[in-house]
Amino acid sequence: MGDTLTIRSRFCGPAGAANGGYLAGLLAARLGGEAEVTLRQAVPLERPAVVEVSGSDRLVLRAGDAVLVEAARTSVDVTTPAPVSLAEAEAGAGRFPRFVAHPIPRCFVCGPQRAAGDGLRIFPGPVEGRDVVAAPWTPDASLAGPDGATRPEFLWAALDCTGAFAVNEPPRGLALLGRLAARVVGRVPVGEACVVMGWSLGAEGRKLHAGTAIFSPRGELCAAARATWILVAPRP
Repeated sequence: MGDTLTIRSRFCGPAGAANGGYLAGLLAARLGGEAEVTLRQAVPLERPAVVEVSGSDRLVLRAGDAVLVEAARTSVDVTTPAPVSLAEAEAGAGRFPRFVAHPIPRCFVCGPQRAAGDGLRIFPGPVEGRDVVAAPWTPDASLAGPDGATRPEFLWAALDCTGAFAVNEPPRGLALLGRLAARVVGRVPVGEACVVMGWSLGAEGRKLHAGTAIFSPRGELCAAARATWILVAPRP
């Protein structure tokens, strides 16, 4: 029997379930930080799930006999496009397509119904002349770790939803995060703006592949990820 993990309601994705990127970041931290996390089932909020660690490089999150999430330590290699400027990211956010008719409006990361300081309020939109989406993000002080920088699980969260808007807009249906592999390579100070960027890595049937990254305002890479999104419901 391992220890337990309980996701607070603040950190929701779909109604009643954990935000996938935030959850993945918490599990990755238990494996040393660089990992690939596969989401098998929704993880309920405010309910403990058991973390079973296998050696130093693998773990499983369970609820009873059900496997909710699997995580494995790995080397994550992501080739990022050239970063966009903070001004370009701000212009992209002005084109965010889901201020109205957002499929998950209370999402901790990209939900427009979340107040500043509560949700991350990352609203990625297309960047003119580039095949990417981007948004600015200023991490709130409540996200800081002991060193004053944004805690890694919140960087994983920021790397999550931006990919969906890179690969599923206009939407082909409801897409949910299926897998996220990420690495954090730099500090993101709270209270300072950074740039979150996403781009398509192609599609295979219902699987949509995305890359995401966080850059400092000077274009320095802070974190990068690759993700697989699963179309779980067709567009009505």
